[in-house]
Amino acid sequence: MGYSRVVTSSTLDAEPACPGAADDRRRPAGTDNGSSRGHTSQQLIAVRRPFESIDRETWDALATANPWATPFSRWAFHRAWWDAYGATSHEETMVVVAAADPSGPPIAIVPLMHRHEVEPADEAARTSIRHAPGGALTAVEPTAKAIFFGASYHADYATILTHPLDLPAVAEALVEHLAGAGDATRGSSELTGGRPMRWDAVDLRRLRCGDPAADALLAAFKRRAAGEGWHVTDEREDVCPVVTLPDGIDFEGYLALLGKKERHEIRRKVRRAEAAGEVRLDVVADPAAEIETFIDLHQKRWGADGLFPPTAGGDASRRFFEQLARWFGADGALRIGRLMVAGRLVAEGVHFDDGEVLYYYNAGVDPDARELSPGVLMAARYMELAVALGRRRVDFLRGDESYKYEWGAVDEPIRRILVTRVEGVS
Repeated sequence: MGYSRVVTSSTLDAEPACPGAADDRRRPAGTDNGSSRGHTSQQLIAVRRPFESIDRETWDALATANPWATPFSRWAFHRAWWDAYGATSHEETMVVVAAADPSGPPIAIVPLMHRHEVEPADEAARTSIRHAPGGALTAVEPTAKAIFFGASYHADYATILTHPLDLPAVAEALVEHLAGAGDATRGSSELTGGRPMRWDAVDLRRLRCGDPAADALLAAFKRRAAGEGWHVTDEREDVCPVVTLPDGIDFEGYLALLGKKERHEIRRKVRRAEAAGEVRLDVVADPAAEIETFIDLHQKRWGADGLFPPTAGGDASRRFFEQLARWFGADGALRIGRLMVAGRLVAEGVHFDDGEVLYYYNAGVDPDARELSPGVLMAARYMELAVALGRRRVDFLRGDESYKYEWGAVDEPIRRILVTRVEGVS
């Protein structure tokens, strides 16, 4: 089967992936929204470099340069993911460098991997990409060879690691590299670092609305679509409900902003728990020393339906969380909160804190403490924590579970850019 180089147009989802302009509260602090002037005037090329060859300091410095990057872009998150799930995908990490110095320091890092859209072991290994239930995403053949962002299965957000002003040039260099797949006449191996694998789809998920990396990638793919015989789709993948905290507000003030029913239920359940004894959320000093307790609580609540059953997939999940705690360390963005009622541990939550946003990643609760409403208590204490720390937002991350909206969370879509080859006559 061959692919023709026919002209195609970009296809947009009926409901735009990112309606309207990103409001100021969603935009990360320090974002440059002005000039399209490039940060570098050098000609750039994309080359493959193994993840192992990129030191942590370089990786995190480029992540820090992009204010749209989140803890899911940090070296520690990707290190933990490859430690746990490396057997399920093939690394395709890209760096963008000056064409005049292909072995020089990276101007950008694009964490990528390649695999089939669906691998035979995905269900057992729990490595299927989860998206909004019932969402009408553009289908891709399960056997298609696809390029994804690295750690796509467990990262709620993805982006390119570079200075925002370099994004247009970086995206162009990346797309130029991807366009050379399977074409031995395009470029030289010295400059391109070897051909990318022959792909059927580039399936980039978890792109935040407003992130200029998504716009730069979409523009670069669309410019090449006609000449390459590509079909480019931009669509909503899922939603992340997010609470925006007004400046200077305290917890009671925030509760007053909620609906009467929600406010009444929260206060009733918190008072009932407080009647049993002191309610405290303690953020532990060393996540690595606490992660097994979190895993045990989560497993106690969910059993075979949870993250950590005694299966291959459960073992991989356990290793992933253990490695997250190990690599982020005591001073990193990963945190574990212990919810105590009258000296009794009733729940633990895993969250990330980047100094501006508190990301509520996962929780484990004691099912024997259900009369204390530990889920509501946990969310309440996390909201109090965010207020006390002066955080701008509490991000409940992917999924439209009803409890998130009880706290006044508002959906922020994440988008998917899908590039496929147009089938034609060889």
